[in-house]
Amino acid sequence: MIRSAVTGIGRALPERVMVNKEFEELVATSDEWIVQRTGIKQRHIAGDGETTASLGEEAARNALKSAGRTPADIDMIILATSTPDNTFPATAVNIQNRLGMTHGAAFDVQAVCTGFIYALTTADLYIRGGMARRILVIGAETFSRLLDWEDRTTCVLFGDGAGAVVLEAAEGVGLTSDTGILAAKLRSDGAHCDKLYVDGGPSTTGTVGHLRMQGREVFKHAVGMITDVIEDSFSMAGITSDQIDWFVPHQANRRIIDASARKLGISEDKVVVTVDQHGNTSAASVPLALSVAAGDGRIKKGDLVLLEAMGGGFTWGAVLLRW
Repeated sequence: MIRSAVTGIGRALPERVMVNKEFEELVATSDEWIVQRTGIKQRHIAGDGETTASLGEEAARNALKSAGRTPADIDMIILATSTPDNTFPATAVNIQNRLGMTHGAAFDVQAVCTGFIYALTTADLYIRGGMARRILVIGAETFSRLLDWEDRTTCVLFGDGAGAVVLEAAEGVGLTSDTGILAAKLRSDGAHCDKLYVDGGPSTTGTVGHLRMQGREVFKHAVGMITDVIEDSFSMAGITSDQIDWFVPHQANRRIIDASARKLGISEDKVVVTVDQHGNTSAASVPLALSVAAGDGRIKKGDLVLLEAMGGGFTWGAVLLRW
């Protein structure tokens, strides 16, 4: 059978690093409060000339280099983002052009913080369906441009960045020892739209708008929703939590990460945490964390890796893959 295997990975971060202390001049908060409530110590903020497309391009080039591939080898680009360079065309098409690709197809996926999980699952279906052999899957965001910098409950949480993987068709035999994606589960529930959203858009206000969040409501739902889709993925693959080598969760809040791992019975030393350095980078969060852990040697060939995310909508999902 055909599996979809990660053969290359890369990331990109804006040059500017913004530490918590800087927020004390903007809103009524402190470094101690931010770290205690979220685990975040710093985040990267896009500057002039740094956009979702430019960050996505850099992450894509790094992923291609890691895979030993060139843009000519890629059949498709799927970009997960909620902060496109333009309302249209898709920012994926912009990245395609920046890479010098004139073949294949490129499109965006919008599922907010769960975007990369949705994009990875979509790419897997294209590969297993025989419509593509190699796909660039990118998560890239410039969430700093959606923030209300006077709202202390949201402006301290988010950062900018991009992560990318090269996903390739690989031979499998249908066992959990196969390399590649073993199981995936996606969910959404639009009844929660008002809990995490942007208060603008082309069809409503004609403006970009600002991010708004009911933090307590998001936290209340997060752990239960996350663990439900993960347990469904375990059931689909026929594995248990103790078989997981690495848990790479969405990097939104350290307390949510810790609570999810505890509920799943995954030990702390198997959890990849980068929220302290990057903040919440939405669709870029999971591939950024994955890139860090693969780059420093923690995630090795043959490891069983669990990815998960939850975002506005609500959307949530999980992917199990063998590295």
